[in-house]
Amino acid sequence: MRPQKLPDTRTISLTSLTLVAFASNSVLTRLALAPRLIDAGMFTFVRLLSGAIALTILLAIRERRLGAFHIRWASALSLFVYAAPFSFAYLRITAGTGALILFGAVQATMIGWDLLQGRRLNAAELIGFILAVGGLVILTLPGTAAPDLIGAALMLIAGVAWGTYSLLGVRVPDPLRATASNFMLSLVYAVPLAALTMGDWNVSSHGLLLAITSGALASGVGYAVWYTALRGLSSTRAGIVQLLVPVLAALGGVVVLDETITMRLVVSGAIIFAGVALAMVGIRRR
Repeated sequence: MRPQKLPDTRTISLTSLTLVAFASNSVLTRLALAPRLIDAGMFTFVRLLSGAIALTILLAIRERRLGAFHIRWASALSLFVYAAPFSFAYLRITAGTGALILFGAVQATMIGWDLLQGRRLNAAELIGFILAVGGLVILTLPGTAAPDLIGAALMLIAGVAWGTYSLLGVRVPDPLRATASNFMLSLVYAVPLAALTMGDWNVSSHGLLLAITSGALASGVGYAVWYTALRGLSSTRAGIVQLLVPVLAALGGVVVLDETITMRLVVSGAIIFAGVALAMVGIRRR
């Protein structure tokens, strides 16, 4: 087997920037919602709206015209079902725990889909899948160090939705246009959510700024940069480097939010990382 060419400096820089952006979503959301600077429903709406605006601007800059949007309601719904529970989960759990549950659920969903489709996994993929799911189970088992059950369940839903969104977008020919379209269409669901939570509205200028930053920069621009970085990464490397996202989110939680890292989080995180990395190796071999 010929050795893979190492990514160039530009790809490494773009990948690093993207990973920081993805991890920042957890930190920014927790930073806004933990002290109730903004309510979760409004945060979701503002995040999706600002992401849609940022992506539309990037699309217009790229093509010097706006053009037609892609209408994919299933993808837009999956995006919303990710974003809303993501926000409400961070009312209850820490940034690092949330990112770890989200990441593990995404990977388990995508590998689990292969199983449901009847695709035979090799030994590495199967063991990796079992380890990843086992790590999530260990993390959420009842106990003094366990995360809030409702918060963990909401983040699991968000992870499954994001995994589904990723599966729906695997063969999209123009990822930037598709993502901009999905963010725009997701507002059809986000507006009613904001209206339903009107009684809990608590929008401070600081909370609003955090939601806009999460949507426009960490989400919108972050996804656009990620698609550019993917051109220089193999699928295996792309999957493995994302292992760093929960680590960066946990470190950001410690530095910015003064959160603590429990031994349960470390152990379950190591098991999940090992499982996903092993699954990636198995996919590469196949």
